[in-house]
Amino acid sequence: MLEINVEPAENYHICRLVGEVDAYTVSEFRDALGGIEDVSRLIIDLSEVPFMDSAGLGALIGGIRRVRESDGDVGVISTTESLNRLLHTTGFDRIVPVCDSIDEVINALDDEN
Repeated sequence: MLEINVEPAENYHICRLVGEVDAYTVSEFRDALGGIEDVSRLIIDLSEVPFMDSAGLGALIGGIRRVRESDGDVGVISTTESLNRLLHTTGFDRIVPVCDSIDEVINALDDEN
């Protein structure tokens, strides 16, 4: 089971996930990201995601692409060692900041601009 909450904040939207992102839950994740439109900053919080497979990674990349096509910025929060390893091994952490906390992501996005 995957729980997804999208919350608007003052300078960004945050998409918080709780649970595994895999072939069974990826459509929920893809739909949630597809419903986020015209945001200047999106933070995807994966700190409560113990596992993500290639389908989840593909949905994540697709969501990032849509935000960037609208001239938005994206950052990711990840604190799980196995997920951090996946994001590093695939080179994902070279296309968006992957940080331990919301403050770190905001600072990384500020530094990019």
